[in-house]
Amino acid sequence: MNIKDIDILTIIPQRHPFVMIDRLQYHNDTETSSSFFIKKDNIFCENELLREGGILENIAQTCAARIGYINKYEKHEKIKIGLIGSVKDFVVNRMPAANSTIFTKIRVMSEVFAITLIEAEVTDNDGVIAHCEMKISLTDKEVL
Repeated sequence: MNIKDIDILTIIPQRHPFVMIDRLQYHNDTETSSSFFIKKDNIFCENELLREGGILENIAQTCAARIGYINKYEKHEKIKIGLIGSVKDFVVNRMPAANSTIFTKIRVMSEVFAITLIEAEVTDNDGVIAHCEMKISLTDKEVL
């Protein structure tokens, strides 16, 4: 199966209208990338721009999709819920516009037990939108 063909709702716990990722673009042991088309009626849009909370949620959901993909397709387990533990050095260069697509790439810096530290970069066709480090804690709770 092509990773781009996976229904994102089968590997993340979020549901509409809170879904901030459309599809996985790439995944290996250390990197995962996603894409997301920003609709004008997105709950994180203000004045037709995706705000900081939407950018952070997109990064977190790219992490969730990574974990969901690993659990479902590599480990053949149920999808588990993760939580944002911390965000460090969050820099936003500009807000992406509605009716555009953003691309998010995360790279695993370290993984110890249920804690994963990643660095993330969000881009579009005009360059880098934002970047940060994020710590994600995986819980034992499974998605229903």
